[in-house]
Amino acid sequence: MDLALLRTFVTVHRAGSFTRAAALLGLSQPAVTSQIRTLERQLGRPLFLRQARGVTPTTIGDELAHKAAPHLDALVEIAETGLDDESSLRTLHLAGPPEFTAERALPALTELTGDDGQGFALRASFGNAEETLEGLAAGHHDLAICTARPRGALLTATPLCDEEHVLVASPVRAEQIGLEKPRRKGAPALEDVPVIEVHESLPFVSRYWASVFDSRPASPGTVIVPDLRAVLACAAAGAGLAVLPRYLCGDALERGEIVALHEPAVPPLRTYFLVVRTGTLAMPHIARAHEWLLRAAADWC
Repeated sequence: MDLALLRTFVTVHRAGSFTRAAALLGLSQPAVTSQIRTLERQLGRPLFLRQARGVTPTTIGDELAHKAAPHLDALVEIAETGLDDESSLRTLHLAGPPEFTAERALPALTELTGDDGQGFALRASFGNAEETLEGLAAGHHDLAICTARPRGALLTATPLCDEEHVLVASPVRAEQIGLEKPRRKGAPALEDVPVIEVHESLPFVSRYWASVFDSRPASPGTVIVPDLRAVLACAAAGAGLAVLPRYLCGDALERGEIVALHEPAVPPLRTYFLVVRTGTLAMPHIARAHEWLLRAAADWC
């Protein structure tokens, strides 16, 4: 069986689309379609069901992908690292949300980038859950951290840790709205308080309101910045209220730069997952990073 055909097949399986696979492979869509048809003729079985948007693998397609993908990944790893230079470091490609990756994952993994014979070079990229999982499935990343559990058997997810969300504002803003001390029962009156968020859809504030108050926030976003660290800075400067992960705002709370406006009996939580392509934990550098992060996360909760 032609390895080039298998590579194209695995890329289509991961991308879920001939068009996306063609872009990843640097081929035309007709070339990808032709290669898949050739492979299907050789096997005598259909590998994908064509749909209006993308393709869905058949049972045989799933079985072939799960058998072939780990071996193809291993061959790519050999090609990238080379066989002659035994001293060269393997490279771990990590992806995840910018704040959590920068504040938690990268400081932990830098301990593994030494020259002890088991270390690796580290490359990181940031993105949302959808971008991160698509990049992982396409082979651009080795290890991903995200807040969405992937579907299907192509990717394997392990719960990493939970983050607690806190409703905060500056002390001056809290005094203005009469919440010098956090309210424990009932929803505080926050209809006219400006909101600081990472997106116009108010993902953090809306999730908090739905979980704690069983309602929607009344105020639209006043300050929108696509980084939680910037949200924290704006909240501390008095721009309005914000919902932030406790790991990110804990030090600012202790220093009194911001205060909690509410202390629910059950605080909202969000789970992070550590995700790999199924079968790639057989690669020592990925397995070591995976295990290291799981151990480190025990102290993050």
